Amino acid sequence: MYSISFNKNLVKKIDLFDHNLIFPHEKVIDQKTSLLIDYLRSFNNSIIISSILCCSKSMVIIDGHHRFHALKKLGFKKVPVTAIDYFAKDIKTGFEEKFSKDSIISSGLSKQFLEPKSTNHLVYCQKSKLWEPVILLSSLFKLNFPN
Repeated sequence: MYSISFNKNLVKKIDLFDHNLIFPHEKVIDQKTSLLIDYLRSFNNSIIISSILCCSKSMVIIDGHHRFHALKKLGFKKVPVTAIDYFAKDIKTGFEEKFSKDSIISSGLSKQFLEPKSTNHLVYCQKSKLWEPVILLSSLFKLNFPN
């Protein structure tokens, strides 16, 4: 269940994807990734984690770079993804929109990564008429640790 009211056509697919098919567009903060790994390791056999948001056409990560890197380092070959219609008008790259959507996709596909936390994607909430953090489009996944 989502906590905001949004255009349901934004979500194109929710599934586990091979991590080799997903492309970051930002660098990560190593300390933040390490802390997340330590937290996830504190669980026994499985974890519950928010899906990584990706552009449905390019599979460039829109939100979840640290989750993505932590899961890869923990040995997960498949990661939870919510693929979204990134170019919809109900998604924007941040309040100031310093980067265009095209330049963000290009950064990911060319591996010319932006600095960590360069973007702060938002989704339009139809009920409140406010722009909210895009992570609210994520779904929760239960993942069993790889053997």
